[in-house]
This record gives sequence, structure tokens and C-alpha cells, in this order.
Amino acid sequence: MTGSASQGQVLGIARRNVKRGPMQLLEQAGISIAAGVDGDTRGKPGRRQVTVLSASAWVEACDLANTDQPWLARRANVLVDGLDLRFCEGAVLHLGDDIELLVTGELEPCERMDEASPGLRLALADGWRGGVT
Repeated sequence: MTGSASQGQVLGIARRNVKRGPMQLLEQAGISIAAGVDGDTRGKPGRRQVTVLSASAWVEACDLANTDQPWLARRANVLVDGLDLRFCEGAVLHLGDDIELLVTGELEPCERMDEASPGLRLALADGWRGGVT
């Protein structure tokens, strides 16, 4: 899919202050080109500046891995509902009234997912269930 994606609903936003640190759920946060999510360790400009996870894809992956992990275990910055993130490289995601994010690719799951729950990495690996960046 290329071009513009429909507007979804933001269900949650999170950051981590240090690499490999715990995710912090935020009530609100600024997102900018210069800093990504305010205060996030990955905030510098680059390919993984802001990461987005679909709530339905997360539930599906957890079901496949037979686990009930909170979405923060995925370590993504933004949890959305109402957006199909599969194969949407090049699309622009509209989050709220002011934020537009260009999807640069699939967010591939790492070994940290199996640390959260065995089998979660494999469950996230198919169909872009791991989210986008």
C-alpha cells in the first residue's frame, strides 16, 4: 500500500528513557521529527524513530503464542486501533489531528519478545504483526 492510510485511534503511547529500559506508559506525549516521542531513547532521526503497533495484531500474536502480555511488552511507542498496518510501507499514518508518520517498513521482532514470552517472536514475525516503523 502506498499513499495515505485512514486515520486510526491512538490507544496508548509509551517510551523508554534508556536502551533496554522498561517502557513507560504516558498520558500524553509530543512527537516531532527532531526527537520522535519526547524522552524516548530512540528519538533521534532514523529508521526506527517512532514505532507503531496494531492492537488487533498484538492480540492475534498473543493468542498464537498462548500468552497474555500487555502491549508494552512489544516495546512499541504507539498502540493504535482501526489501522491495518500489514504491508503499508510508504503509507502515511494519521494519528490524531496533528501527527503524520511515514511508514518506512516492518518492525521485525527481536529476541526480547521471547524473553517476554516463549514463542512470541515467531507469532509476531508473520503478517507484519510486530508493527511498523
